[in-house]
Amino acid sequence: MHSRDKIRNIAIIAHVDHGKTTLVDKLLQQAGTFREHEAVQERAMDSNDLERERGITILAKNTAINYKDYLINIVDTPGHADFGGEVERIMKMVDGVLLVVDAFEGTMPQTKFVLRKALEQNLTPIVVVNKIDRPNARPAEVVDEVLDLFIELGANDDQLDFPVVYASALMGTSSMSPEPEKQETNMQAIYDTVIEHIPAPTESVDEPLQFLVTLMDYNEYLGRIAIGRVNRGVVKTGQPIAVINREGATKQSRIEKLFGFQGLKRVEIDAAGAGDIVAISGIKDINIGETLADPAHPEALPVLKIDEPTLQMTFLVNNSPFAGREGKWVTSRKLRERLFKELETDVSLRVDETDSPDAFIVSGRGELHLGILIENMRREGFELQVSKPEVIIKEIDGQKMEPLERLIIDLPEESMGAVMESLGTRKAEMVNMINNGGNVRLEFLIPARGLIGYRTHFLTLTRGYGVMNHAFDSYGPYQGSNVGGRHQGVLVSSEAGASTLYGMLSVEDRGILFLEPGTEVYEGMIVGEHTRDNDIVVNICKEKQLTNIRSAGKDETVKMKTPRIYSLEQALEYLNDDEYCEITPKSIRLRKKILNKSERERAEKHRKMAEANA
Repeated sequence: MHSRDKIRNIAIIAHVDHGKTTLVDKLLQQAGTFREHEAVQERAMDSNDLERERGITILAKNTAINYKDYLINIVDTPGHADFGGEVERIMKMVDGVLLVVDAFEGTMPQTKFVLRKALEQNLTPIVVVNKIDRPNARPAEVVDEVLDLFIELGANDDQLDFPVVYASALMGTSSMSPEPEKQETNMQAIYDTVIEHIPAPTESVDEPLQFLVTLMDYNEYLGRIAIGRVNRGVVKTGQPIAVINREGATKQSRIEKLFGFQGLKRVEIDAAGAGDIVAISGIKDINIGETLADPAHPEALPVLKIDEPTLQMTFLVNNSPFAGREGKWVTSRKLRERLFKELETDVSLRVDETDSPDAFIVSGRGELHLGILIENMRREGFELQVSKPEVIIKEIDGQKMEPLERLIIDLPEESMGAVMESLGTRKAEMVNMINNGGNVRLEFLIPARGLIGYRTHFLTLTRGYGVMNHAFDSYGPYQGSNVGGRHQGVLVSSEAGASTLYGMLSVEDRGILFLEPGTEVYEGMIVGEHTRDNDIVVNICKEKQLTNIRSAGKDETVKMKTPRIYSLEQALEYLNDDEYCEITPKSIRLRKKILNKSERERAEKHRKMAEANA
């Protein structure tokens, strides 16, 4: 065991894409964590496929660096507000934070969200201005922005006196000077600043054991693995312990295996003391927020607050005509099993059963949170359908309240008018505007409902030049029912079969198609967007009748417009109340809930009558 004053525990915070994970890679490499010839993957901390593809960190991970005779534990935090539950818990494990900010972009909304949580916990901050080698870097202004942000978030005097290190994670250089030419070709400035400024753990090794479970992992051989910080005392392999759950009930158990961290690996150890971050296996049914304590002194630590879900969707068994063609897992039993398994490691998720055994209501922190769960399931071979994401409305003191998001938009000046007008119809309220010579940053408060499906429209309005970021802000009064939503109708297939070029060309002037010729379709499947606000039924499978007068090859020169192919997130945003998104390992299809045209019309008539009577 290291002596207590040689341990440093820090969390690393940054906005998506500001170079946090690359920075950790370089810190690991230069501390000699990897052997000379060991092949190191880029962005070693992002271990799951989705994290690598999207370049975001979803699950918090920890790593340990041995530098001189110090042990530096670094916990990576997700930068996206949808994973706020993770962030809040990580702050309980560390004594300081490393805030990484892009030398050009400056502070961003997601950074703000995580930083607020860190300052509330009274953690010591260090600021790293990254990408100092960017041609348009403006380090001095960025440091001022960070200072303003700290003041706005109510930082105390000690926190405002933060040290600043300037670095380029990509190049592996750092220094205490903002001038790019004074960069030193190593990360020493960062290690030294961490050792000098971040306090060592103050807990005592001599008191009875207390350990708070802050993160969960799962392993086929070891079962559930609890990760957290030893709050006081010493933990040893084979030691009997008391497990105190969130309600305060206690049960007895034993620690089978204890792991410390070395680089990115878990290493089996015999004992760890207060201030160490460790992983423990062998305790059945352990959950986040529970305390492991000395059986003679079973004292619980304060229960962790977990962010409430703000968005819900219905997950259903796939019952489309193509069900079971592409996936391995198609039954409701498998779907239920998989959703409940997700609850073991994701505490911000809720799964509720419904009257139907084939449908489950899944609530999460936002579209990204739920979208990633769906994407992981489809990669595992599941087929399912989901309904339109809906915001969770709450009753607070007798008033109807809905979640509000803080939206920050950077865009060229010329598209400002169109964007402001489009946000006005979605009940957004502008709270700030900064002009940066040709580029404008706008800040809004907007109902979360108003953002569903907005991104695609926004990219069209700004011709792809706009950047939008949003984070949950608070619950505010409900803004009425006509916020957001899709205004266009859709083209619905009238037949089952394969789409033909001839059939698609015949409906092309009615709107934009969503699929390539030769795609299999079924009755009730959505094949495109109508130019007007009503749905129409079209036949894109019709073959051309060939007579002996016309030559068969006459139409081959006709060019079709490029179809709009949706990604999973875009498809979920696009949905309307009477539609489902069918998701299989190979396809994403949009469909009407009621596939048959006359049944759909009958249901619509009933709905209108019910509305009129109400």
